[in-house]
Amino acid sequence: MNPLFTRRSALQTLACGFGQLALSALAGQRALASANPLAAKQPHFLPKAKRVIFLFMQGGVSHVDSWDYKPRLVEDDGKMMHFDDARTIAKTGKGATQRVMKPMWEFKQRGQSGLWASELFPHMAAHADELCVIRSMLTEGVAHGPATLFLHTGTTNFIRPSMGAWVNYGLGTENENLPGFVSISPSLGNGGPRNYGNAFLPAVYQGTALGRSGVPAKDTAFRNLAAGRPEDAAKRQFDLLRELNAEQLRAKPGDSELEAVIASYELAWRMQSHAPDVVNLAGESDATKALYGIGEKDTDNYGRQCLMARKLCEAGVRYVQVNYGDNSNNPAWDQHSNLPKHGDHARAVDKPVAGLLTDLKQRGLLDDTIVWWGGEFGRTPYAEKNGTGRDHNPNGFSVWLAGGGVKPGISYGETDEFGHFAIENKVHMRDLHATILHQLGLNHEKLTFRHDGRDYRLTDVSGHVVKDILV
Repeated sequence: MNPLFTRRSALQTLACGFGQLALSALAGQRALASANPLAAKQPHFLPKAKRVIFLFMQGGVSHVDSWDYKPRLVEDDGKMMHFDDARTIAKTGKGATQRVMKPMWEFKQRGQSGLWASELFPHMAAHADELCVIRSMLTEGVAHGPATLFLHTGTTNFIRPSMGAWVNYGLGTENENLPGFVSISPSLGNGGPRNYGNAFLPAVYQGTALGRSGVPAKDTAFRNLAAGRPEDAAKRQFDLLRELNAEQLRAKPGDSELEAVIASYELAWRMQSHAPDVVNLAGESDATKALYGIGEKDTDNYGRQCLMARKLCEAGVRYVQVNYGDNSNNPAWDQHSNLPKHGDHARAVDKPVAGLLTDLKQRGLLDDTIVWWGGEFGRTPYAEKNGTGRDHNPNGFSVWLAGGGVKPGISYGETDEFGHFAIENKVHMRDLHATILHQLGLNHEKLTFRHDGRDYRLTDVSGHVVKDILV
């Protein structure tokens, strides 16, 4: 045996790509006696959905320009009116007089359901009869950082597990060769890794970042740790680790922490061997690629991400987040002074998202997959600084769900006549979290983890399941 081929060199080689995730993350976990902590687990009750695809629109899409039709904005366009909300009060100490601004895209009723949607998202609107649009969302935080953290972790400032990590912890993965939670092209800003982190949950449940914002999806891939090395050399390296681990385990029988770390090595090996092929799009038909807009200038990047998400879910990953954003302080959809820019972002995501819905449906996956589309908040009904943009609005905004036992072709809840405040059937972000967990067979009040002397959960001490939107 080569004397330089030591445990340290083996670990250094393994600690890249998937090895870095599976080894450095798992080494600190405690008291996991299971040989595979990611093994599929029984839910609390019979689920309607097996997995989630979250299409995160970072920065805050304007709901009054997309999904929440308000004729009053057209009637009062240009009028100066007084508005009170947390954002203006935070800036001025009181409300402010603002100029009402009408939608920049025309609204129409769509499909047999008659769901209102604007021309901003024509491809998504064509799926109106499959969507459940929640128009009465409200959340915590008036700035991107706190609101984004709250969306992902249920808190605006504390270190808490992300929703995907909670799902991973509660259900495990359907494929022992893949992680249970993947975040595609996540942003480095406004929470960064905390948006897919595990916090105090065992580190095996953290999300796997696939690429990052700003890196083209065509350059994004799971790294094969054996790449560039003969297969037999990689296998010998792994076998050496197994022998060394087995020797340590014999010296410390019943050490659950050591058992878990050894299991992590096995998991890392399986991941690096199987995962790269899952997101390889070469085997997809030209028709499928065209469905997602792959090969077209505006839609190629997000189209690839959405197709990766379908392939990951099809392979057994429980929770996949597909991020559309960037790494700036004013992320993609954050149009304070140039709302027409929404049109550029809409062209980038509209066809890929619609293609994802079509593809899931024709493969029979939509029935047990929840597709969740939305951002951290909405935008105001008035123009910011009398310009052509809109400010943040956490008081009333829209998201939509599709599949996974959610009622199709409906809108739920209402904002006021300006689309400013949620007023009817309000749905707090914690309620949305509770509802999605419910569809996965998880009781949000029982999905807990004991840390620092108390039981924690994603929804903290509130949240309720919105049963009116469920089949």
